[in-house]
Amino acid sequence: MKRAMLVGTLIALFSTTGFPQEIKPTPLRADHPLVGAWKIELPEFACSEVYNLRANGTKRTISGREVSESVFQISAYPSARGFYKWVDKIVKHNGKSDCTGDKTPVGDIAISYIFLHPDGTQFLLCSEESLNECIGPFVRQESV
Repeated sequence: MKRAMLVGTLIALFSTTGFPQEIKPTPLRADHPLVGAWKIELPEFACSEVYNLRANGTKRTISGREVSESVFQISAYPSARGFYKWVDKIVKHNGKSDCTGDKTPVGDIAISYIFLHPDGTQFLLCSEESLNECIGPFVRQESV
């Protein structure tokens, strides 16, 4: 239950729907460590989410029955504190519910920070450049 509340809190913290901001896809270098597919298990919802981060600055997410497309900007390198800043805007949605039963609206913008494990196989998604409020781990997938 505590984790479910944390996930809901973090979603609210990351989401900035209605915040007028133009997000354009920002291509990443081909060897950027976050390019690829990442999966988080959400056992409290008997569900998982898969994020497929593409080098062209777009992302496909599958969460429960929801499938969405986003454009994003991720910093090329981590900050001095070790976090990549990630700004993500939903641009397309199939209208179905995600793992939590919600529907992420088109236009939703989320600002978050990624802390990548040194071995590059997993990351935490945080609301700020701190490990105080994070969800994860998101685990790298070989193919999705």
